[in-house]
Amino acid sequence: MGRSFCQPLIGCWRITEMELWDRKDLDMEVPAFIEFRPDSTAEFQFILVRGWIDYRLVERDGKPGVEWSWDGADEMDPCSGRGWAVLEALRHLAGRIFFHQGDDSGFTAEEE
Repeated sequence: MGRSFCQPLIGCWRITEMELWDRKDLDMEVPAFIEFRPDSTAEFQFILVRGWIDYRLVERDGKPGVEWSWDGADEMDPCSGRGWAVLEALRHLAGRIFFHQGDDSGFTAEEE
């Protein structure tokens, strides 16, 4: 899998929808986002959850994607988990974020 295959994923994505939480809640502290950097690190924030990601590039059903582990905080309480995302269409990302021993939620995001 070459760099050009993965390039569309690098950058900042605005989380626009999550299964478990209302749109108005997603932007409680900052506009909800997930940002992938070229060095295989990333970060995200929605509601009062902030996470730092270590990701790997993958291919899912022939589409560029990422899988990751993360750690961070939810309202100042330590938390961690895993997740994945795939480029569904130009400028449209879809995936799922899992909390270790807790909830998981699908999400969609649009490229900023």
